[in-house]
Amino acid sequence: MTTAQAQRTGPTASAGAGVPTPTPSSPPPSSVPGARQAPTTREPDHGGPGGAGGSDPASGWKHRHLLGLQELSADDIRAALRTARSFADISTRSIKKVPALRGKVVANLFFEESTRTRVSFTLAAQRLSADVVDLGSSSSVSKGETIEDTAHNIEAMGVDALVVRHKLSGAAALIARNVSCAVINAGDGRHEHPTQGLLDAYTLAEATGRLDSLDFAGLRVAIVGDIANSRVARSNIAALSTLGAEVVCIGPPTLAPRSLESLAPGKVRVEWDLDAALPTVDAVNMLRIQFERHVVDPSEAKGPGAGPAKSSPAFPSLREYVQMYGLTPERAAKMRPTAVVMHPGPINRGVELAGDVADGSRSVILKQVANGLSVRMAALFLCVAAG
Repeated sequence: MTTAQAQRTGPTASAGAGVPTPTPSSPPPSSVPGARQAPTTREPDHGGPGGAGGSDPASGWKHRHLLGLQELSADDIRAALRTARSFADISTRSIKKVPALRGKVVANLFFEESTRTRVSFTLAAQRLSADVVDLGSSSSVSKGETIEDTAHNIEAMGVDALVVRHKLSGAAALIARNVSCAVINAGDGRHEHPTQGLLDAYTLAEATGRLDSLDFAGLRVAIVGDIANSRVARSNIAALSTLGAEVVCIGPPTLAPRSLESLAPGKVRVEWDLDAALPTVDAVNMLRIQFERHVVDPSEAKGPGAGPAKSSPAFPSLREYVQMYGLTPERAAKMRPTAVVMHPGPINRGVELAGDVADGSRSVILKQVANGLSVRMAALFLCVAAG
């Protein structure tokens, strides 16, 4: 932080994280590019997040990396979500950028294809004024270089954070053990997808009026579909159960095994009857079937223009799966009036989720996408500036 920035934002916490609400000596919001005018209140400058009454939502965060949510406490998760909330208004400004990570460099190291997550992290870093380098699956790893050597080489160029996505579980943790810069897991195999878990928790808190408390006691959330192969499900289970919600995992026994209950004993239940569970939940998070992680019949993928194979040893037929676990308008009508429908994307319309439900009044799917920006801004800020 420069002298000018320090004078503008006031004193920071010892870890360099928090920036308190501007004092009377701070410039008015009108001097901050893109800030909204208000007759009686002041907005934080967002050299970092500032909370009401001078509180710092990032205080207490001591993690250099974000590799998963299972190792985080409720206080850690709440700090991340409150930091995200402090950044949420930036997307509504005419100038969608703040100087929180000015001069920092973030490298997106994606060894596995992605659309939403990659774009979301890129925009999040740019809105924090960081420089961004995008590295895809055609990196030197495809030529035989180890991921450790790739990470070492990228870090040697002055990178402050690596956002890592990989098809193998544990890849982000392996890189974190071999570099000094911050590492954020953007999804690793069947392990975790922590920022997706955080943005889902944020969206649920917003939908149920719990953004202030971030206490999910009394909420019952269903996760439906290919849970056995889902890193999103594992991060959701960790975040929601840690904040006090009851999680119900629903799917055929091959995709929702009883062993999932060991992820959060006493807070996670496995059930196999979607129709019986729907009237009892406050939210349902539908997951797609990850055919790419299944052993499939190659003959179904043959021919010009053929799509991914649609058979799996996990259930007899796709048609049967849709009949038993697809969220149709008729099934959605059984839900509580205030219950919401979620999906991490991409959606297989007509399979796990009917188009009318995905686009209906219960759906908060696009809110999840929008909230992903502020959550990933928070993750980058916490790990790079406050970690």
